[in-house]
Amino acid sequence: MEWFIVVTLIVLGITFLIVEVVFIPGTTIAGIIGASMLVGGVYLGFQYFGTPIGWYVLLVTFVLTAGAVIWALRSKSWERFSLKSTIGGKVNEDYYIDLEVGMEGKATSALRPMGKAEIGDKEYEVRTIGQYVDTGGLVTIIKIDRNRIYVEPKAN
Repeated sequence: MEWFIVVTLIVLGITFLIVEVVFIPGTTIAGIIGASMLVGGVYLGFQYFGTPIGWYVLLVTFVLTAGAVIWALRSKSWERFSLKSTIGGKVNEDYYIDLEVGMEGKATSALRPMGKAEIGDKEYEVRTIGQYVDTGGLVTIIKIDRNRIYVEPKAN
């Protein structure tokens, strides 16, 4: 009966640890329960069978636990539970939809070489290609690259 208790605690402890590592990452109750069961099984191995057998129980528990965790991570059996879909959208994807090359605006901050400009009715973060523009200066959009708006000072 003593062997049954020790083996059951160790097997359940290993099971809870694998659940912790593979399915519920982080320190959760499953990991705490699993570690407690492993410690309890080894402790009872020392109590029931004495020191020499207790050390063997500890060694076998360590080897089985390490082997089970390594096997669980390498077997890729957990991949069927993992999320495989991705989100293709981007934040503010249509934020620049109203802008076109050639539109004019007014710098609301100094562009050195980045700053803000009001184009249309909205304020955007813009950048120049090396030129400095003072606050209130007029600018023209020369390029729109994804989420970057390139401007140049408007020629008088």
